[in-house]
Amino acid sequence: MRELIEYIAKSLAHNPDAVKVTQVEEEGVYVIQLDVDPDDKGRIIGKQGRVAEAMRVLLRVVAIKQGVRASLQIL
Repeated sequence: MRELIEYIAKSLAHNPDAVKVTQVEEEGVYVIQLDVDPDDKGRIIGKQGRVAEAMRVLLRVVAIKQGVRASLQIL
């Protein structure tokens, strides 16, 4: 799951070296934390949050296939 979000974020960012993705487990839910360069934050979130929502949907699909719950936080 972490690798998927990292791949998408690095593909979208102008500065892919600044992309940092961490995975933390809290109460049975995997929380994927995405940290990007401030200049790339708008590209990652997208207009009206559409890109971020699409990333969250893909993350949920992968999580369901693995039988776990997951959420995405953009820092």
